[in-house]
Amino acid sequence: MALLVSLLVVERKVHLLVLQMGEKVEKMVSVVLYVFFPVLLTIGILRKYRARQWGQCKSISSLQGKVFLVTGANSGIGKETVRNLARRKARIIMACRDMNNAKSAIEEIRRDVASGELIPMHLDLSSLSSVRQFAEEVLKDFPQIHVLINNAGVYVPVQENRKTKDGFEIHFGVNHLSHFLLTNLLLPRLKESAPSRIVNVSSTLYQKGEIEFDNLRGEKGFPIKGRQNPGYNNSKLANVLFTKELAQRLDGTGVDVYVLCPGFAYTGLFRYTHIKWYYYILATPVLLYFMRSASQAAQTVLHCATEESLEGQSGLMYRDCSLFTSDKILDPDKAAKLWAVSEELCGLKTETLSN
Repeated sequence: MALLVSLLVVERKVHLLVLQMGEKVEKMVSVVLYVFFPVLLTIGILRKYRARQWGQCKSISSLQGKVFLVTGANSGIGKETVRNLARRKARIIMACRDMNNAKSAIEEIRRDVASGELIPMHLDLSSLSSVRQFAEEVLKDFPQIHVLINNAGVYVPVQENRKTKDGFEIHFGVNHLSHFLLTNLLLPRLKESAPSRIVNVSSTLYQKGEIEFDNLRGEKGFPIKGRQNPGYNNSKLANVLFTKELAQRLDGTGVDVYVLCPGFAYTGLFRYTHIKWYYYILATPVLLYFMRSASQAAQTVLHCATEESLEGQSGLMYRDCSLFTSDKILDPDKAAKLWAVSEELCGLKTETLSN
C-alpha cells in the first residue's frame, strides 16, 4: 500500500509539472506517465509478492557473549549480516581488506545500531600469507569463536584472467582456497567453542561448475560461454564440496557446517564487470523484479548462523531460509580429492606431516 501511495504521489507531481510545460514536451511526458508508470507499478507489486518468497530469519534470541567472524564484512551482504548480528548484541570480528572501508561501514552501522561490539581486522583473501597472519592474530586475541561466516567473494570477467598474489586463478584462490585455509587454521578454536558453526556463502550457480584439477591456476584459461563465468561457477562448486567434506570430518565434534545461496542481490560483487549503459536501461525492469537488497540476501546467512533448530543438521545447503535440493550429483570422491589438493596448495599437508 505504501508503494502504491508513493507512486501515485509521483504521478501527481509529474502531472502538475506537465501543466507548466509546453505542448512539445507534453507528449513525451505523457508516454512516460501512461506507459512506464503502469509498468513500474506492476513490477513494484510483483516484487512485493516475490519478496515474501525470499525468506526471513526467524531467530531473534540475544547473541550476547557470542563471537562471530565475518569475512567481507564492510560491504554488501557481509555488512548487513554484521548489522543484524550487532542488533542482537553479538561480538563481531569484521575481516576486511580495506580498513578505511571497514571504518566507514562501522560508522554507518552505528548510526542505527548502538549494541554489539564491532572489531575490524585486516584480511586480504588474495594472499595466503595474509590469511595466516590474520588467523594468528585472531587465535591470540579471541579465546572463543562461535560462528565463522565465510562470506567474502569476487566476480571478475573471465577475459581478465586475474590471479591471486600466490598465482591462483582469482575465483578459486579467493572464493575457495583462502577460506579453506582460514577455516582449517581456526578449527581448533571452533572445536573448543562448541557448539559452534561454519557458514559458507556459495551460489546455486555451483550447478554449472566443474572442478578442473589441471587448471586451478587458470593457466589454460576458461571458455567463454555466453554471459556465464566458469571461474566463478567452479569456485562456488568448490564451496559446496568443501562444506560436504568438512561436515563429514567434523561429525561428532559439535561444529556444524552449512552452505547457502543468498540469492541474486544488489551488492558490490559485480564491481569489476563492465556493462554498457543501455544494458542497464533494458535490464532495469527485470532486475527490479529479481534482485533483492543486501539486507534481504543476508537473511539466509543469518538463518544458517543463528537458527537454533538447525543445530546438528550439518552439511546441508540453504536458500531463502529453507533447505535447498538440486539434481546435480556431488561426487564424494571429488570432494575428498579437492580437500587433499587444497591442503597441499595451502601447505597444510606439509605442516601436518612435520608436526
